[in-house]
Amino acid sequence: MPGREELPSTLQRSPKAAQETWIKAHDSAVETYGEGERAHRTAFAALKHSFEKVGDHWEPKSAKGPSDEQAEKSTPASGTTAEGVNANAPMKHLRGIASRLGIAGRSTMTKDELVDAIKKANRRATAKARK
Repeated sequence: MPGREELPSTLQRSPKAAQETWIKAHDSAVETYGEGERAHRTAFAALKHSFEKVGDHWEPKSAKGPSDEQAEKSTPASGTTAEGVNANAPMKHLRGIASRLGIAGRSTMTKDELVDAIKKANRRATAKARK
């Protein structure tokens, strides 16, 4: 099925560039690997090079590059990801995102704690937006 018809809801609320990145990567992956989870993982890995998830949508990153260990792989395997959070970003950036999302205690959190808190806030925002 073409990526345009399978566009995840978080991408439907995102800039056109993010949508096009995901669609192009998805459709290419379907041609290579066939329809399914692998094509979706590949599309999200491509998306994470230029965009990061903030709340219920994706926003452009200030610098291109993979956002987590899974996105660094050319064909990501199943496993743990940062769920679109730019885990490779500096602490200052992560604290800024946490501030925008209203995460309390962010100034005393470690980088891993910040990433986890942002992931949790993103999940809540996405669930709320889907209602």
